[in-house]
Amino acid sequence: MANQFGSIEGKKVKGLADLGSRCPKKLWFRGNWDDKLFENAAAIIGSRRMTDYGRKVTEKMAAQLTAEGKTIVSGLVYGVDQTVHRACLEFGGRTVAVLGWGIGWDKLGDEEKKLIESIEKNGGLVISEWEGMRPALWTFAYRDRIMAAMASEIYVAEAAVKSGTMITVEWGLKLGREIWAVPGPVTSKVSEGTNKLISEGKARMWMYISLQNETLTVDELARKLGKPVEEVGGQLSLLELSGEVEEREGKYSIINILE
Repeated sequence: MANQFGSIEGKKVKGLADLGSRCPKKLWFRGNWDDKLFENAAAIIGSRRMTDYGRKVTEKMAAQLTAEGKTIVSGLVYGVDQTVHRACLEFGGRTVAVLGWGIGWDKLGDEEKKLIESIEKNGGLVISEWEGMRPALWTFAYRDRIMAAMASEIYVAEAAVKSGTMITVEWGLKLGREIWAVPGPVTSKVSEGTNKLISEGKARMWMYISLQNETLTVDELARKLGKPVEEVGGQLSLLELSGEVEEREGKYSIINILE
């Protein structure tokens, strides 16, 4: 992978000025810069300890948002992030990877190098606010504000209550971004964060995977999600009002479902 990269003022990137004093002065990048990438960007984030359920959710989510013409933003680390980038590329989309290390740090594994090359080759970008910084716990937490600011919407596939994913969500809430979360099994640690966001009203429930190719009653969907009937019913009512699901004879289905 050639060590060639460019730079741009942080405040010139759509959304980053919303960070105020926390806006990075400069961003380093690999790829061909295109402002249009940020005109309709959505972040998909989640746990490094991705489950099989999380993988399926992430792939479907990336496919749907890519089909809607969105640029998909994520963080390139293993788990949900890398699944997001690969799924987006598979479906012909463009993706932006925001690194938790310097753009010139060259100790990456072969899989990460190949993924970066694919992102660049397919019109995406790899971005960092550092030139040669090595990764550390604080660098990942620090970069989360950039992912939140770049996206108009943030989708959470899986997350523990205390996680880097939730740092990105908190930034998104501060910046007024729309947050979506996937409900998961109550027995799963990496669904505790998403379930909490939904139950506290901080995120809208993304139920695409649960209703795909099915029509279900509120009771059936509640059992499938492991959620209280009252909570699922309330969310379905909101989704019906927004035109995202429809109800026929007591059963719900997604409108304009992506095959």
